[in-house]
Amino acid sequence: MRYYISDCHFFHESMNTSMDCRGFKDVDSMNQLMVQRWNRKVGTKDEVVVLGDFSLGTAEQTNFLLEQLNGRKYLILGNHDSVVRRRRFRQELFEWIKPYEELHDQKRKVILSHYPLLCYNGQYRFDKAEKPCTYMLYGHVHDTFDQRLIEKYRDSIRNVTRTVRGGEEIVIPFQLINCFCMYSDYIPLTLDEWIENDRSRQLAEQRRL
Repeated sequence: MRYYISDCHFFHESMNTSMDCRGFKDVDSMNQLMVQRWNRKVGTKDEVVVLGDFSLGTAEQTNFLLEQLNGRKYLILGNHDSVVRRRRFRQELFEWIKPYEELHDQKRKVILSHYPLLCYNGQYRFDKAEKPCTYMLYGHVHDTFDQRLIEKYRDSIRNVTRTVRGGEEIVIPFQLINCFCMYSDYIPLTLDEWIENDRSRQLAEQRRL
């Protein structure tokens, strides 16, 4: 099974007091809960793609943390992942570390970037049942004003069409999903679970309006 998660920010104390306001007593409590929820979901043979900003700890702290977490781990580099360049960091604890990647997950293309890409490779691809063939998974923006801007863009193109090859007019696809760890209660999720998570959040937004 393959899971995804973003912006864990292990060892980042200020996530409790500013930006996310996560509300943990201290950074140790935050780390402990995230490790528990990760390992409760992820088995030793599973895969987890981290979409950036994994740890702000020292190389030694991050090495020890990675050894505690179940599964084969992959890292898409974020702006807070400088620990991977430190001499004592053991890069082999990740299967790979990349700034960007495209994978296939259950016959669907998955675009992986720490930063949201509004125009992504395969955006207009659909299968014969008219279901999307491509999803763009990202992080970076947490649950901030920037995420609200992305949602505003999503809503603004819902009824916008463009003509594609063959003269058919289609609505511009928008399959961007923010895999922010707080959206999943700090639990890595499969692609299908993130799709449902995103759908549920959109429904909750509409009810608030």
